[in-house]
Amino acid sequence: MSFSSLRRRARASFGFRLLAIGIMSLPVAAIADPAADAIAVNVDQAKLVKLPTRVSTIVVGNPLIADVTLQSGGIVVVTGKGYGATNFIAMDRGGEVLVDRVIQVEGPTDRLVTIYRGVDRESYSCMPICQRRVTLGDGENYFKSAMDQAGSLNSQASGSAAAVAKPN
Repeated sequence: MSFSSLRRRARASFGFRLLAIGIMSLPVAAIADPAADAIAVNVDQAKLVKLPTRVSTIVVGNPLIADVTLQSGGIVVVTGKGYGATNFIAMDRGGEVLVDRVIQVEGPTDRLVTIYRGVDRESYSCMPICQRRVTLGDGENYFKSAMDQAGSLNSQASGSAAAVAKPN
């Protein structure tokens, strides 16, 4: 085999390897683009996002996952309501789509302790001491008990505030 034929084979092999690497990296590049534009928010938390000022209508793909509320000046409040991904579309008065973005709702970031009692689950936020934290997926009785206590406390606080505000 001559030196020139070896050189051609080496170039062809190198070119084939570059082509194979390029083809294999295409799916990764296609997947990476939408994620770069995604809005990440935690369950039960909110995030402010700036949009064009001429936005007049917001459409949310799945309102059980996230809520998006339009404020003045093109600011939207994105609130995580359930785990998963959805999208929102922002349009102007003429119906032109200005923004179409993915919202990724993730789990809590605090120190969460999960206790399983058979099929029932309880969640506790442990920062610095453990206290009840109602989380999606908790057992029905635990969830209802915590929500009833929170509702009762809220009613008492509202009643006390109204009594203080009322002059005699």
